[in-house]
Amino acid sequence: MQDPTLLLRDIHQPPAPPFWPPAPGWWLLAGAVLLVLGIVMGLRWKRARRRREIAAIFDNALDEAATPTAEVAAISQLLRRAARRIDPEADRLQGDAWLAFLDRPAGNTRRSRKASATDGGFGGAPGRLLLEGAFRPEVDPADVATLRSLARARFQQWMLDQ
Repeated sequence: MQDPTLLLRDIHQPPAPPFWPPAPGWWLLAGAVLLVLGIVMGLRWKRARRRREIAAIFDNALDEAATPTAEVAAISQLLRRAARRIDPEADRLQGDAWLAFLDRPAGNTRRSRKASATDGGFGGAPGRLLLEGAFRPEVDPADVATLRSLARARFQQWMLDQ
């Protein structure tokens, strides 16, 4: 007969591990993801801050210009200074060679490209204003505003490339 003290029972599985707290590997993965996100966001913030600083340099220099003619002269000076970052000889270019240099595509500043009046770059009216506007007694403020936006974009591009 059976001994009543030796009562056998079925084998029971232990309960499943809880969802929280996660295992150490998940903590490491979450930490790595947060670190990468922090680095990416820090770099983006730093680049945006640099872009704002460069825009402020450009805008402050033009705000100091009393007349549209002085503004054109300031734009020319800023572009020539920024061009030295791309090519040390660029600030010595004159006329159409200077306008062609201004119209070269980004990342390909060494290769020559003909600027045309229809491409919306410096090869058209804004370029002519840049070449001759500082020497005119009067300049149309609307033309200067067009030149300013085009020159500001090129200035920022050159200053951020390096």
